[in-house]
Amino acid sequence: MLYKWLHEPLIHFLLIGGLLFLLYGIKNDEVSNNGNLITISSAKINHLATLWEQKMGRPPSANELDGLIQHQIKEDVLYREALAMGLDKGDTVIRRRLAQKLEFITVDIVAQKTPTDAELESYLSEHQQQFQQPSHLDFIQIYLNADKRGGQAQKDAQQLLLDLNTADTRLDLLNIGDPFMFEQRYQDVTEQEISQLFGQGFARDLFKQSQGQWQGPISSGYGLHLVLVERKTSSSQPKLSDVYDKVLKAWKDDQRQRINQSFLQTLKQHYTIIVETPQTTSTQ
Repeated sequence: MLYKWLHEPLIHFLLIGGLLFLLYGIKNDEVSNNGNLITISSAKINHLATLWEQKMGRPPSANELDGLIQHQIKEDVLYREALAMGLDKGDTVIRRRLAQKLEFITVDIVAQKTPTDAELESYLSEHQQQFQQPSHLDFIQIYLNADKRGGQAQKDAQQLLLDLNTADTRLDLLNIGDPFMFEQRYQDVTEQEISQLFGQGFARDLFKQSQGQWQGPISSGYGLHLVLVERKTSSSQPKLSDVYDKVLKAWKDDQRQRINQSFLQTLKQHYTIIVETPQTTSTQ
């Protein structure tokens, strides 16, 4: 029963709300809002010293710690004066930054929860297309330069295709066809990887070919290609162990997004929101 409650969005809201009050209390402890009083708490001083040690690899000296405190006081004074002058009003950068800081509070909440393998298995099953392993194939290609061969290119391709598929004809694959910048043999490549080299049209046509026989010619932006598909592996659904890290990251991202969205909807209930219709200027 307790495990089920921990998965309820309401529990997440309560955790977020509690964290907000905690942060608010800490902030008030660090910088009091009573008039012009500024208090640099012992907790804040310890935090400054810890940050220094993490960065410098050693604790700060007394003078260095005093410098950190004086810098914090300067920052607090300038921050108070900036707020008093209304410098935060209408500043898109500040508005966006504050909104992001509030939204990022959910990051730690999601990070603290480790999903079970059963939960990840369920997530993987519900998002099969996202993690589906694409088709792979091994193939050999022989290139014919259409620009160089001109109107003879198609005839040369058909004759070479016939020779390649003739059982009693032995051809040295390395010495036939025209010079080409890419490899002649490719192994375990996807359609996307082939598209990046030869173009989408070539990759699409290549994956339509059956394996075990020379076929073509297939056109690319470079010219004509005779191809032999040696092996083809269909797309498949991976096991969780094969894509565990990817599924875990996607699960956490999804949880974070859901909590942020639900949290925002809860906060919206405290406001009356009016969206006016923008004025349009007529053109004549």
